Order: sequence, then C-alpha cells, then structure tokens
Amino acid sequence: MNVQEKSAEGLSRTFEVVVPAADLQSRLTAKIEEIRPQVRLKGFRPGKVPAAHIRKMFGASIMGDILQEIVPEATQQTLDSRKLRPASQPSVEVKSDAEDVLKNGKDFAFEINVEVMPEFKATDPKTLKLERPVAKVADAQVNEALERLAKDSRSYEDKPKTAKSAKGDVVVIDFVGKIDGEAFPGGSATDSRVALGDGAFIPGFEDQLVGVKVGDDVEIKVTFPADYGAAHLAGKDAVFETKVKAIQAPQESKIDDGLAERLGLSDLDALKDALTKRFEQEHSQASRMKLKRQLLDQLDEAHSDIDLPARMVEIEFENIWREVMAAKEAGELEDDDKDKSDDELRADYLGIAQRRVRLGLVLAEIGRGANIDVTQEELARAVNQEAMRYPGQERQVVEYFQNNAGAVQALRAPIYEEKVVDYIIELAEVKDVTVDRDTLFAEEDEAPAKKPAAKKPAAKKAPAKKAAEKADDKPAAEKKAPAKKAPAKKAAAKKE
Repeated sequence: MNVQEKSAEGLSRTFEVVVPAADLQSRLTAKIEEIRPQVRLKGFRPGKVPAAHIRKMFGASIMGDILQEIVPEATQQTLDSRKLRPASQPSVEVKSDAEDVLKNGKDFAFEINVEVMPEFKATDPKTLKLERPVAKVADAQVNEALERLAKDSRSYEDKPKTAKSAKGDVVVIDFVGKIDGEAFPGGSATDSRVALGDGAFIPGFEDQLVGVKVGDDVEIKVTFPADYGAAHLAGKDAVFETKVKAIQAPQESKIDDGLAERLGLSDLDALKDALTKRFEQEHSQASRMKLKRQLLDQLDEAHSDIDLPARMVEIEFENIWREVMAAKEAGELEDDDKDKSDDELRADYLGIAQRRVRLGLVLAEIGRGANIDVTQEELARAVNQEAMRYPGQERQVVEYFQNNAGAVQALRAPIYEEKVVDYIIELAEVKDVTVDRDTLFAEEDEAPAKKPAAKKPAAKKAPAKKAAEKADDKPAAEKKAPAKKAPAKKAAAKKE
C-alpha cells in the first residue's frame, strides 16, 4: 500500500492511497483459502471446491468485501503512522473505477480527507491567578427563609358564611368559562382554590372575587392576554359563570418548634441549621460557577490564536443555531437580539461556537497531559442519577444509555470537564474574595462569544444566547433521556 500526502492546508490533510493489484490478488487468494472449507456447491464434496472455481463464481463479490475492509484499515494506518488525531470523521473518495478493480485487476486508489486536531501547548495551570467570590450566610437570610416557610405552611380555616372575601383569602369556586355564550374546552373547573392576590389566574379574575360571600353567583368578565399560550383563546373576551362554595382565611403561623415539626424536623434550631446548610451549598455552587467562568475566560484569552477545526465549529454552530431559531419562532429571543438580522445573529453565535470549541480543545489538552479520564464507575453513577429523575422509567432510561453511545458521551463530557476544571483550580493561585450574597448571585454583563451566563438561583428558562453561552465546551451533539410525563393541563382561567 502506497500513501502520499497530496495537500496540507491549515488543519486539513489529503492523502492518496494506492493498493497495488498484486496486493489485492494476494488478499483475495488468502480470503478464498480461508472460506474454502465452508463452501458448499453442487457437484463438489463439502470443502473440496477448487479455489479457481470459487474465484470464478464469487471473486468479484469477495473482492468487494476486501475493498470495504481496506478503506477503514488504510485510513487508520495512515493516521497512526503520522500520529495524527482526527478532529472529525475522515471522508473517503474512491478514485478507481469499480469495474477495473473487480474484473480487470487494476490498482485500487482512493483519497482520505481529514481535519486534524491543532497542535498547541496549553497554558500551565500553575500560572493562572484566579479570584473566588465567597459570601457568608447571614442571619437575615435565614430569618427571611423562615418567614417564607411560615407563610407557605400556614393553614386556612373557613370564614363565617356571611363574611366577605378579602385579599389573602382562598376562595373555593366552581366555574364555567364561555366565549360568545358558548362553553369552551378547558374552561371549567370544580372546587378550584383561588388565592386572592397570588396572581395565579389571568388578570382581573381574582380581583372580581374580592368582596364575595359563600353562595354568591358571580359573572367574572375577563379578556385573555394577547400572548396567552392557547392561541384559540388569546385576546378574546370571556365570561366565567362562578359559584362561590367556601371562603377561607389564612391562620397565623408562628416561627417556632411547631413549624419545624410540621416540616419533619425536631425543633427550630434544627430547621435553622438545615436552612443554613442549604444556603451554604448554594453559595458554594455559585462561587464555583463564578470561579469557573473566570477560569474559562482566561483560558479562552490565552489560546485565542489556536487554529480551530472548521468542521467542529460548523457542527457546534449548527446545534446552537437550531436553538436560536426555535427561540425566535417562540418569541423568546433576548431583547438585544430581537431587532438583529439573521446575519448579525449568525455572527454573534458563530463567535460563541468558536469559543466553545476552543475551550473544549484546551480542556481536553490539559486533561490529556494530566492523564485525566472518566471511570466506568463514574459513568454508571451518572446513568443511575439520570434514571432516578424519571420515577417508574428507571429501566428504560438505563437501557437507553446502554444502547446509545452518543447519550453516554453526553454524560461523560461534563464529568470530564469538571474533573479537568478541578485539576486546574487545584494548581492555580486562587484567592478568596469576600462579597455579599447579592454580588455572589448577580449576573454579569453578557459579552457574545466571550462569557457564559452565571447561574441564577431561580430555575427560569434561559434565553437562547444565555443558554448557548452557559455551556462553553459541551459536546456538539447531546441526546436526551426520555422526557418526563407532562403534568395535567391547567384550567383556562389560570395563567399558562
């Protein structure tokens, strides 16, 4: 087999491979001798079919199989002999005419086109200087949480039937929603509990229940918001024929041992301790997130001159762009993106894709130099944790990962990333800087393709750009586990 490098531009390499006809015939002869004992043909004793007859009858077919074997073998040998690390799957272009090779005994020639990983020296983690923001858990923070728990856990008792409802009360109602006099699907409910002032229902609904008494029949007239989730209701006027069945007033809930006991703890001190530990964990996670973001920014800046494999960037951008277009279609683009053209958006998100690929390469190189890897035990633990998120479907989730290498890789990538980040932080010069809680959880100004979004304590859905920036070096394609069963649809009077 003769291999010649035809071109080398940037990270792209093209090799021409020629397998001489003599080598092909030698492999054909060897293959025929290998299968000959198993060949059964009419007129010949088992295993005694002449090699020449097998060649005549099945030579072209066997040669086709040989060529199929040669291509991946030659590709791997070419990469190994030159110590090249492919950045993506090599592509192969056959140059020979199949008829000439199979029947006319010509040489077999093909080209290998491959994009290789860039060669660069990663920054020594010991040279990095980082600041880790830390915030102590304040007594006021714990007391505020206790007040919320007391409010959320308070009980309600029925008011006298002659008493009127007020803000803060819960009104138990039956209702039927109608548009133009006709009841509409999903617009009715029985024994629905409406907390006056919570804002859980569409604008105006709760306000019209203030001042009612048990037994009252009320017509609640509202207009569905123009952006209401159900398109057939959006912007329409509706009347809800409502029957008031009960009015309940909130009872005072004291912050004492009784509150802790209702929450499953021994006393108030145990509750305070549990809250403090929870906040300490949240602070620790936020500190790490800020520290990691600072670390990635420094690595990104230090390796800004790395040649990036074009195909890797392309794949990463395509994944991000699908999310951007989905967000645009759903009207969920960030405000500063809404007035941009697609070309402007492409430029922004291409920069994010380049950053993610660059950081992925840098972290992988540092991890490779430190012999960091993800163990089977760590992967198994990750699969089990993922399965636990889907009660009743644990076996299906485990089988999904057992049969899907891409899904396992999606779990492996963040584990590997965190191990490399831990390794870098351990070696870097890290200085703790005391800040307050607001500063610790404050979201820093976003810079396209520069900084990933800081994680907020609240679990709100991130806009497209922030979601893209949060995952600087995830694998390009991640397949998700089976989705959880959707909750039952709320009554139409409630906000979507």
